[in-house]
Order: sequence, then C-alpha cells, then structure tokens
Amino acid sequence: QVQLVESGGGLVQAGGSLRLSCAASGRWYAMGWFRQVPGNEREFVASIRLNSGRTDYADSVKGRFTISRNNAKNTVDLQMNTLKPEDTAVYYCAANSEVGTTGYNYWGQGTQVTVSS
Repeated sequence: QVQLVESGGGLVQAGGSLRLSCAASGRWYAMGWFRQVPGNEREFVASIRLNSGRTDYADSVKGRFTISRNNAKNTVDLQMNTLKPEDTAVYYCAANSEVGTTGYNYWGQGTQVTVSS
C-alpha cells in the first residue's frame, strides 16, 4: 500500500515559482503529477519512473516544470517556474505500485495552486 501526501501549494503571481512535494510511503514504480480545474477533467502534468528515471511532461508545461525524486526524503517534487494563470488548479500526485502495469492506483488528497495575473 502507498500513502501520498502533497505539500507546497499556494498563491503566487504570474511569472513566479512554486515547488510541490509528494511524500510517499510504500513501494512505487512510477509517480505522476496531475491537475484539475473544477468542471474539467483531471489532466496529466508530469511523471517519473523509479527504475529508469525517465521523465515525461505535458506539452503545456515542458521547459517550465521539472519533476524529480528526492531519495533522502522519499519525495517526488515538482518544481514549477514561470507560472501562468492557466496553471491554476488542484494538483495531485499519484503512484503506480504494480510493476509492469500502466496507470496509477494511489492518489494524494491534492494541493491548491493559484496563479494571479
């Protein structure tokens, strides 16, 4: 079983930066960040794989966001730079705990990110 706790959300002006952190307990093979605006579907933001370290990003955040793993703290962080008002959403981290499968079977509770113009 994997438990996930996000932190680091908040209010920032456009052009600013925030760093989200997802503390994970348990064994996972891939971790992802997603975001959701009320009334919209949850959308993929970024992901990282445990064994290969491969990272993937949504086109909308490439070059601005960086996903990384902090081994010492057992967290997966999302560094968000050059934030835009359209980045405003609730951000969720998710984990895949089943090797050889795709998708995510554990989710955090979410953290609000608000970018003011």
